[in-house]
Amino acid sequence: MEHLEQHERLEMWEKIQKALFDEQIDKFRAEFLELHPYDQAKIFEEQDEDIRFIIYSYLSPEEMADVIEQVDEDLVEAFITEMVPAFAAKVLEQMSTDDAVDILNELDKNKVASFLTIMDKKSSEEIKELLHYEEKTAGSIMTTEFVVIHTQMTVKEAMRHLRKEAPSAETIYYIYVVDSFKKLVGVISLRDLIIAEGEWLIQDVMSERVVSVPVGEDQEDIAQMMRDYDFLALPVVDFQDHLLGIITVDDIMDVMDEEASDDYSKLAGISDVESSSDTAISSAKKRLPWLIALLFLGMLTASIITRFEAALEEVAILAAFIPLIAGMAGNTGTQALAVAVRSISTGELEKKGKIKVIWRETKTGLITGFCCGIIIILLISLVYNQFFLGIIVGISLMATLLIATISGAFVPMMMDRFNIDPAVASGPFITTLNDLISIFIYFGLATAFMSFLV
Repeated sequence: MEHLEQHERLEMWEKIQKALFDEQIDKFRAEFLELHPYDQAKIFEEQDEDIRFIIYSYLSPEEMADVIEQVDEDLVEAFITEMVPAFAAKVLEQMSTDDAVDILNELDKNKVASFLTIMDKKSSEEIKELLHYEEKTAGSIMTTEFVVIHTQMTVKEAMRHLRKEAPSAETIYYIYVVDSFKKLVGVISLRDLIIAEGEWLIQDVMSERVVSVPVGEDQEDIAQMMRDYDFLALPVVDFQDHLLGIITVDDIMDVMDEEASDDYSKLAGISDVESSSDTAISSAKKRLPWLIALLFLGMLTASIITRFEAALEEVAILAAFIPLIAGMAGNTGTQALAVAVRSISTGELEKKGKIKVIWRETKTGLITGFCCGIIIILLISLVYNQFFLGIIVGISLMATLLIATISGAFVPMMMDRFNIDPAVASGPFITTLNDLISIFIYFGLATAFMSFLV
């Protein structure tokens, strides 16, 4: 079923709500469960706590698990913790192991321990295996719900095994093959398995060219690999090539969304991803570290302007162009930063090489600086009738745009070289740094050629 539009969702909810309030459980279930899980989740998110508690009582843990898997991640914790613990534990049991682990990682340790105690032993042990892996690694996002077959199985035996295990597996489009030591040795697609002769051995029809990732691999690198190879799933192995789990494409889509949000926050000068549900105090805590650091950097800019106070007293009009010089430096630096961070995250930097990227940005800075410089010289000459002032502002702008463009590209590359997230070279940081450089260049030139201005 296709996703409903907002007005269609409202109309559908009115029907469901009537059945809900009239305690017509069968009608409610028929109407609600007919919807796509995404639409179920969107309707569920909009309800008050009292109505949500009624819905909990009308749905089974398995049905509720389908809803929770589609709920906005910022709301999941609140919904899970408001449920009766026994019901919440059953819901987590019914979810994909990796999704359940993602939720539990956000909860208080005491609540996690409580849920794990209530769960059945098998589900609890599977979740515990994944909980100890470091966040944002292959181990933390993989699922253990997959189908594995052995090299000595026949195709007929493998198909029988697949039919048995498929209902609980995350995906069956790829079936991974292990040897007697449980080491990953091959992969076979569902298509190839179906068309193979029943008596053939799996080791004769499997592909030995299987791409895998170590359990400690960073999730961003895994996303890049899955994008490059167009995989629907990727096996995760330990240092001895034992198959531990698989990462599916839906998990990677969540990773890409998470990484994009994280990078956007850092580019905006926020230390952690903010949510619209955060309190004012929580948001302030995330923003203050960057703002305080930038405050001190801004003080350096103020001290430079103070040093050139004499120049400002003699030619007061110089002050009018401070925002123009600083603003253009910040703008072009942020543009170069965005290009550099994207090149790093997509792997383009490795393909083209750092020198080529920096040289391209240098040429870009020269071209944009020259064009903007010529334009400002003409404008100041015409508007203020001061050709030498135009020359000083124009040359300052040319130099500033060149340096700002280079620094915007170079700083994130240096951070990446030292294994620091390049997104940390945020827009506010680059902007403030370029303000400092641009003001120094501008007043340096103005002081050197002061005789032409007075």
